[in-house]
Amino acid sequence: MRINRIMAIIIVAIIALSIISYEVYMRYYYKIPLRISTTTSLYATGLLDAIADTFSQKYPNVDVQFIAVGSGAALQLAARGDVDGILVHAPDLEKQYIDSGIIMNQTIFAYNYFVIVGPINDPAGVSEVSDPIEAMKQIYNACEQGLTFFISRGDNSGTHQRELLLWKLAGLDPKGKEWYLETGSGMAETLIMANEKLAYTISDIGTFLKFSGDGKIPNLKAFEMKSPILINIYSAYAVNPAKYPDVKYNLMIKFIEFLVSEEGQSIIANFCAEKYSQPLFYPVDQRSEELRNYWEWLVNISGGYE
Repeated sequence: MRINRIMAIIIVAIIALSIISYEVYMRYYYKIPLRISTTTSLYATGLLDAIADTFSQKYPNVDVQFIAVGSGAALQLAARGDVDGILVHAPDLEKQYIDSGIIMNQTIFAYNYFVIVGPINDPAGVSEVSDPIEAMKQIYNACEQGLTFFISRGDNSGTHQRELLLWKLAGLDPKGKEWYLETGSGMAETLIMANEKLAYTISDIGTFLKFSGDGKIPNLKAFEMKSPILINIYSAYAVNPAKYPDVKYNLMIKFIEFLVSEEGQSIIANFCAEKYSQPLFYPVDQRSEELRNYWEWLVNISGGYE
């Protein structure tokens, strides 16, 4: 009898120790993965790492995992239910996925601008014009004369979509031209190829500033132009839990709320601004409604340019 009691006590102690160990593990060591597909421009600049570091201080049991691809691929991951949320900058594509019920809770959290990038000697004379549509016409003519190349991402990203829109508004179609080269890659690889080929391309200003400031594209310069067609709007979405019950909807909402919180917006506003002499991205501040109107305008003018 005495041996049985001792054995019972040992078994109870083992069970209790196991429960305590499990609770300690869950509280201090286990991290809930939050999978977010994102445009390469946000990731390549390092902004998302800065945001995730601070977010993780508030939610230490969350492991934010970014999948950096073009906006088109990021949306496809959402459509397969492979991610919990997305960060993208392709209004026309986003609208299609909103309408199909795949993504929801759109929140504009940052913006910057697209720029036309080209060789320092500027054989197309882009520096002589102030309108990006006219600049695309001049690049086309210079390429036709054999003076230069144009490098396209060709990956259905937000940057690629904006490039296609610029060609459409210029009334031009470069597809199939020998001088029109598609990388099928992210912004970093595309800028490096443009640098090597002394070619023109389209980039978000954030990625250009980082790569230029880091000395990786010494042969290129950015031709910044004031035009609403170049505004680059970044939106966050949660994947619809009604379609994909396994997604971590509530956790993604917390991440989105952090992006537009005072702390999150401060990170965006100050990220590398001193290092590169100007902001790579801008916080929403009081421009939320204005940016939303721009987003809808871009959707309306972007349709039907396949």
